[in-house]
Amino acid sequence: MLDWAGIPPDESPRRGGSFGPYQQSQRLDLYRRASDTLLESGAAYRCFCTPQRLELLKKEALRSQQTPRYDNRCRHLTPAEVSEKVARGLGWVVRFRLERGVQPFQDLVYGWSRHEVAEVEGDPVILKGDGFPTYHLANVVDDHYMGITHVLRGTEWLISTSKHLLLYKAFGWDPPQFGHLPLLLNKDGGKLSKRQGDIFVESFARDGFLPEALLDIVTNCGSGFAEKQMGRTLEELISQFETGRITTHSALLDLESLPEFNRIHLTRHIEDEGLRQELIRELRLLVEHVYGDQQVDQDVLQKEYMERVLLLRKGHISLLKNLVSSDYSYLWVRPSVSREQLQTISAEVDEIGKLVLGLMMRQAAGLTMEELNRDLRSLQKQTKETKYSSMMQLLRLALSGQQHGPSVAEMMVTLGPKEVCGRIHKALSG
Repeated sequence: MLDWAGIPPDESPRRGGSFGPYQQSQRLDLYRRASDTLLESGAAYRCFCTPQRLELLKKEALRSQQTPRYDNRCRHLTPAEVSEKVARGLGWVVRFRLERGVQPFQDLVYGWSRHEVAEVEGDPVILKGDGFPTYHLANVVDDHYMGITHVLRGTEWLISTSKHLLLYKAFGWDPPQFGHLPLLLNKDGGKLSKRQGDIFVESFARDGFLPEALLDIVTNCGSGFAEKQMGRTLEELISQFETGRITTHSALLDLESLPEFNRIHLTRHIEDEGLRQELIRELRLLVEHVYGDQQVDQDVLQKEYMERVLLLRKGHISLLKNLVSSDYSYLWVRPSVSREQLQTISAEVDEIGKLVLGLMMRQAAGLTMEELNRDLRSLQKQTKETKYSSMMQLLRLALSGQQHGPSVAEMMVTLGPKEVCGRIHKALSG
């Protein structure tokens, strides 16, 4: 999904690189060796406590209205006791010794911070019995060997950073710079949750939202910029972002405004020649999927027609799939309109039809909305008793089968003279 979002990682399982492998299951030997280093130095120890004992500790703490924590029992085992338990085949995990005297660190967002974790937590597990690391060990080992210089992560990890810095110290490694970012919350201040709707990036992509729009709304609701502004490109986001402007306040994400963000970026895509061609390919697939069984005129699948549709509807649609909704069905399927329906609007159906057909013959070389709006008003004056609004209502119904939608002039430009004539003839003879 990072590739889809236009922010591909420097290295990944797909791209490869010099710091692989990238999947945790392929790095187990690295974590084991790191764990062995800590065991040998005395910074870590094997813990043989059973799940049953740990559960009893938890229940006792809760009964006493205390925060559950490991009592560090196994850190006091002698080497001989450890060897004896290993020889007996008892299962074990590796725990890291938390020491008092944590040094403060300067967070890029929260400033100076310090958490005396040894006073409130038991020694944490860093390597599980199945050989897999916990996050505490994995993030330190991975970041060190991958040459990470800056770690930007959610604020919920701020209190664990002192613990991670103790691990860096135990390994003798220089830590990266840490910056903890405020969380994204629902607009009501609650945590983002599937209960409020699908929040997975894959779902937004599947629904047709552009990656630029998703990046834009997320960055716009947060901080790090001099001012809020809709419609920033990725290049603008990069150039305008300032770490010093990040606040510690959580950001409220109003997904109801995402369609408007997408409308802005979709307009940009339509205006760009190269991106517009990609939209045409996507639109063709959508039309074939939605209207493929309704005898679509193959002319509507042509590049020139679809390009005309996109350019004329630019700024009016939020999603590309809007163009295959029922509101725009007239673009792809000829409507079924009877003469009787038209006569309920005006008795001058034949006269109006002849006037419009004549106009189309004269404008066969090409239609423009400005000329059509002028010519349609001129045609209305040639009728005996039909008002301009009624004439537009009649023509909209004949061309689209609908009472609402784009202007009649836009419909005519979109459909083209030949198709307009065909639909007028069909409606008059229906």
